[in-house]
Amino acid sequence: MHSRSNKIRNSDIQSFAPAQNATHGRIVSMVGEGRFLDTLQLNQLERSFREWADNSHRRDVRLARRRILLIFLLIRYTGAKLNEVLALDLIRDLDIRTSMVTFRAASGDKKSGSRVVHIAEALSREIAVALADEDFRETLGKMLAIDPAFVRRKFYERALACGFEKKLGGPEMIRKARAVEMMQCNMPLPVVQTILGHSTPNLTSTYVSFSPDDIQQVTRMFMERESARTTSARNSFFGKIRTIHKGDIQALVELITLGGLRITTVITNDSLQRLGLKAGKLIAAEVKAPWVMLQKGGRGKGCTADNMFKGIVEKITRGELNTEYIVRIADGTEVCAIVTSVSSLRLALAEGDEAWVLFNSYSVVLLAE
Repeated sequence: MHSRSNKIRNSDIQSFAPAQNATHGRIVSMVGEGRFLDTLQLNQLERSFREWADNSHRRDVRLARRRILLIFLLIRYTGAKLNEVLALDLIRDLDIRTSMVTFRAASGDKKSGSRVVHIAEALSREIAVALADEDFRETLGKMLAIDPAFVRRKFYERALACGFEKKLGGPEMIRKARAVEMMQCNMPLPVVQTILGHSTPNLTSTYVSFSPDDIQQVTRMFMERESARTTSARNSFFGKIRTIHKGDIQALVELITLGGLRITTVITNDSLQRLGLKAGKLIAAEVKAPWVMLQKGGRGKGCTADNMFKGIVEKITRGELNTEYIVRIADGTEVCAIVTSVSSLRLALAEGDEAWVLFNSYSVVLLAE
């Protein structure tokens, strides 16, 4: 992730409008401008909340601050609205065993229904430890209910303490920053829509269908990988295996993403067996940025790369030795490519240019749950 304030061209993720193209993908349509905290800044804000929660000699004050901390963490990692979090009964609505939080529709609220959101096991355990404290459970009173204006003041205070603009630390802005963060980490758009409680997305691509259970599994895979930070790969795709063509030594695996992109990879038969891969299985595919090639412009030139996706150059970061490109492809996924600065001169790409993203089947690493 980049250490910069995220920019997204609308006030909310719901404004991402799908548009079909020849590859059955969806182009993210974004209008307007908005600025949000990026991942590094969100993490800095989280550290500030944790230090503040522990920084009191009085136990009653620490318990009260812990409640504010939990409200922040739930918004930070679920993207829920403030009123949804304040209405939670953590004893009833948090399933520690499955790390699932149930947000229930408020009476008379026709815009948002009940939904279940997966959180990382580490956060689930942290909440369980807090709930094991009898004094803390007593401070909860009726659910997490606190005056929303008071909560906002505490959020603003922490943002200012970190040197951020006050408004960027508000609960609504944290929710939107989480949406941007998930999109930039290549969480599939239908999954982001489901997590945020927006209208039910289309879960059928050209080739395969994704059930609500599939969405929950993809969310769980994403959350645990995000929490563990076990890989350095910048580019992640989540999808379902469509076909497997097994040879004598290696197998060709084709997967379909939730956005309808087809990605192929070649793995050994031993890996095929060890991962337990079969048609219909959900899988994550990763490609390291140095393995991604770029071509400029229109139709795309002849190339032996197995995976080719057309996109728009969103950002270019030029360094002395290497240059980083962020290209948004058909389904809204951001793909990062790193090339030598000498090669970047030959590419002659500028932000806003059309470009082809290319990578070989041997560059794709599959990660099963």
